[in-house]
Amino acid sequence: MKKFKVGVIGCGRIAQMYLEVFKALPERIEPVFCVDKVKERAEKFASNFPGCGYSDKLDDLLKQDLEVVHVLTPHFLHKEHAEACLRSGFDVLTEKPIAIHTEDGIEMTKLAESLGRNFGVIFQNRYIEGIQEVKRLYEEGVFGKVRGAWSHLAWYRPASYYQCDWKGKWATEGGGVVIDQAIHSIDLVRYVLGLPVTSIKASMDRRVLTSIEVEDVADAAIEFEGGVIYSFFACNYNTYNAPIRIEFVFEKGRALLTGTDMEISIEGKKPYVISPPCGINVQGKGYWGSYHLHQVQKFYDDLEAGNKVSWDGYDATKTLEVVLGIYQSAREGKKIWL
Repeated sequence: MKKFKVGVIGCGRIAQMYLEVFKALPERIEPVFCVDKVKERAEKFASNFPGCGYSDKLDDLLKQDLEVVHVLTPHFLHKEHAEACLRSGFDVLTEKPIAIHTEDGIEMTKLAESLGRNFGVIFQNRYIEGIQEVKRLYEEGVFGKVRGAWSHLAWYRPASYYQCDWKGKWATEGGGVVIDQAIHSIDLVRYVLGLPVTSIKASMDRRVLTSIEVEDVADAAIEFEGGVIYSFFACNYNTYNAPIRIEFVFEKGRALLTGTDMEISIEGKKPYVISPPCGINVQGKGYWGSYHLHQVQKFYDDLEAGNKVSWDGYDATKTLEVVLGIYQSAREGKKIWL
């Protein structure tokens, strides 16, 4: 089994998840260098891995003998940092969203292709066992045709959550609850159905978190090819982080995801629930889940095998297109067509 020399750009909150993932995959990952604009954060991250260097300068990382770099920086920096790493000869796995503009996502992906580099984007919740099962059953025709879907996200983000230099701003975060939290719900519906989105009619507002620029609530009717309607709702002024709920309605059954538990009902059969098996539980914020481990491990398995990585930039840009379509429709006050 090949061990990869790995770098990290960004040692903030989400880096805690990667710290645990790297520790869980010592046979795959050798952290060699990390960078953060706050040097003390980089030093703290590096201290977990013997021999790992650190700096507050991106150029220092680009000079290292690395094979893979994880981009964990604020949304608006993903393009700059990913492209710098690709041009330096590294494969890249970036956190979601791929970028804050669809054209940037396409440019990043095309650059990786032109350089012969591997470029993946984190959408770890696709690895939820129940999601994988529903997708399989749907593709095998067990459910019949899809009739519709809905998702509900009601989380809590205090004003203090936005007291940093990039969150809560259109230019740097790219949006609020939709692009940062509910993007996963949108991505899961896209992933399971495998259909293109044709139109979006949406609204958004700042109802409680009025000190930020971006939305704290949004809803939308998202239409997929064939007239399938996905009813979307998200807010981050709930009193706590309630479990995400996503339901798929088919001709011959239903599937309801609550948190990471999937209840599946198929005509003529007793409903059953698929829950995550007991096993490693990487640490970090509870709402991050534990599926980063699954996607990171698969990324490195694909690299060693020479396979196309999951999930690529084109796919991630399609999810971003829906997010930005919600914003466009809400701003213009009308249905938009994709």
